[in-house]
Amino acid sequence: MSATARLPVDERGRPLFELPDELAIDTDVARRVIADFIRGQLRQAGFERLVLGLSGGIDSALVAYLVSEAIGADKLLAVLMPYRTSSPASRGDAEAVIAALGCSSELVEITAMVDGYFGAGGEAGAGGPDAAAAASLRRGNFMARMRMSVLYDKSAAFGGLVVGTGNKTESLIGYTTLFGDSACAFNPIGDLYKSQVRQLSAAVGVPRQVIAKAPSADLWPDQTDEGEGAFSYPLLDRILYWRIDRRRSTDELVAMGFELALVERVERLVATSEFKRQVPPIAKLGPRTAGVDYLYPRRRPGSART
Repeated sequence: MSATARLPVDERGRPLFELPDELAIDTDVARRVIADFIRGQLRQAGFERLVLGLSGGIDSALVAYLVSEAIGADKLLAVLMPYRTSSPASRGDAEAVIAALGCSSELVEITAMVDGYFGAGGEAGAGGPDAAAAASLRRGNFMARMRMSVLYDKSAAFGGLVVGTGNKTESLIGYTTLFGDSACAFNPIGDLYKSQVRQLSAAVGVPRQVIAKAPSADLWPDQTDEGEGAFSYPLLDRILYWRIDRRRSTDELVAMGFELALVERVERLVATSEFKRQVPPIAKLGPRTAGVDYLYPRRRPGSART
């Protein structure tokens, strides 16, 4: 049976999303592995609870469901952080996830934080004239970092680790904000391509409207991931899968039928975003350098978190 035949369908019998055959996964195995991973990360760090930024999109919705499976919804705090231009539909979808899971939630409007820096209504903000003229992308990155600041403050108040919600596709092409949405204590779905996120979301029961809608960071009105990046996730996932996971060369990908220009573009995105996937390098001066040759698990045996 093909991967497509296993997909959920809409009221007209059409698949909710496209899943290339080579990217189909065993969702039962994935759920077990991820649940063990979540519990293991909490044990190592000495925590019992988690904090998550719930946007109304599929990635954060999936993580909310996976966390609830692993440790129980009562140990999860979902934080909604809309800006004044955020889509009301996104908030509605996030609230639907919260209602389905029964987890705790908080609403934190970030409008005042963002406008306080960039300005609004013709009034300059703390960032001055340069900030007032900032493009949408710059403002969007600032919003992502404001949201992560909120999450880490809520982490201290709730006593829970911040769990990440970024997928493998976004990480590989650098479609993340450094110290924004990419910041977290650990990431349960970081090794799932977007197509696999959709497949697993269907398996765990994420609301159908969340699975079916166009992926968006909701950083400005009508923004979508595929529109901004000028790519299709199923096609992009296939190129990344064969190039990264299966180590196929550029020539081999072209021989498989992928366009050379697109393959080269994807390769550039992966190469130029490598700095986002690594911890900050340290100039080595001493005999043992943290993160280089002084390496220990997150929580060393015998240690105690205070």
